Amino acid sequence: MNLRRKREETRWEQLYEDQAVETLPWYYPGLDPDFAAALERYGIVDGDVLDLCTGPGTQAMALAERGFGVTAMDIAGSAVEQACVRAREDGLDIVFHQDDILASHLDRTFDLVMDRGCFHIFPRDKRRDYVPAVSRLINPGGYLMIKCFSHLETRPEGPYRIAPSEIEDLFSDDFEILALQHTTFSGNNLKTPPKALFCVMRKL
Repeated sequence: MNLRRKREETRWEQLYEDQAVETLPWYYPGLDPDFAAALERYGIVDGDVLDLCTGPGTQAMALAERGFGVTAMDIAGSAVEQACVRAREDGLDIVFHQDDILASHLDRTFDLVMDRGCFHIFPRDKRRDYVPAVSRLINPGGYLMIKCFSHLETRPEGPYRIAPSEIEDLFSDDFEILALQHTTFSGNNLKTPPKALFCVMRKL
């Protein structure tokens, strides 16, 4: 892990150690409505799912409650430990890993990879590295769903902004882009939800 990624890991570790997950701005207690709608639209009712940057673990737990086989990963060990405890308390069987998607130790593939807020934390050069890193974890014909901040969002704080054209440029060689729509990020204490893009792709 290079120095920049090590700093990122430390920053996320500190955040999850110092702040209750329920107070984080991206905390959402159930399955994000855009992901829920996409599962229904494409008839995805079972299979093995990887939840990237699981953070509070709520998306992983919601998927496990629906009967999916769920693996969840986050760069912050403190986030993983807390999510693991909550899942165990709820009687949910989820495999948690402390891992970095750009240098993942996972040696298996999945039918679906869900990314609610991971892709947009990377600067432009690392976003290009993300594509092969995530592609290798998806079965042929499997799905990748990404929700990220939109280039239309104007508030100064928050992660990097992504334009639809960048999604098309980065992913079209490895994936068929099925849906690319404007939406918002629901979360905690957000009077005006941030503008977002929601993308559904199928691995070629």
